[in-house]
Amino acid sequence: MEKKFDINKEGYSVRCLYYCGKDPKAVTDIVIATYGFGGNKENHATKKFAERITAKYKNFGVITFDWPCHGEDARNRMILSEFIEYYQMVIDHATGDLGAERVYAYGTSLGGYITLLYLNEKGNPFTKIALRVPALHMYQNFANGISEDEWKTLRKGRDITRGFTRKIKMTQEFLDEVKAHDVYAMDFLDYADDIMIIAGSKDEYTSVEDIEEFCDNNVIEYEVIENADHPFTDPKLMDLAISKIIEFFGA
Repeated sequence: MEKKFDINKEGYSVRCLYYCGKDPKAVTDIVIATYGFGGNKENHATKKFAERITAKYKNFGVITFDWPCHGEDARNRMILSEFIEYYQMVIDHATGDLGAERVYAYGTSLGGYITLLYLNEKGNPFTKIALRVPALHMYQNFANGISEDEWKTLRKGRDITRGFTRKIKMTQEFLDEVKAHDVYAMDFLDYADDIMIIAGSKDEYTSVEDIEEFCDNNVIEYEVIENADHPFTDPKLMDLAISKIIEFFGA
């Protein structure tokens, strides 16, 4: 089943989507699934993962939510700390209101970046963490797509816009925040046993070499899926990635 709900707390309203089997009371394990920049909680990749794991394991549920300024979220300017606040509110809802005994993280691209940033700032509440093509160089990914004219606009204190179905305002302040929070340079050795990273050999945003170096430095398990691009557009390769993540979660 699918259910939309909002978490209203501390002046925020986090728009969520919950997937589970026929019996919500059977759920003891909840995966918090996050996605890439410009997406939203109703993205196809998350839905496919949620349907797979909840159809096979009645004890698993999946929560996804709209990042700040994404999807149906009410905010109109990105602040990096609010991404962490949203994440924390969803974790608290899963363990509190929904009574999950264990929570897991499945982060893709920007979602992988924010998950790593969360670990660095808050510690690890997750039983297992799976990251598919995490944006290890988030600032550089943003910067590479900004033209010289747009940099001039930003330096004048004005916004530029990015995104797909929803246009998202991007500011110099936000970019400076992301630049100052470089997860590639952070230490995750304390959490390494609980993390797995899946890379795509044709990922155009985070190279296999960078993922290998990051994982080697932090002793993190990783796997490279041949011919997979950043969004895993080949359905068979996406299915393979989902299978590996579900197996890693021990479902």
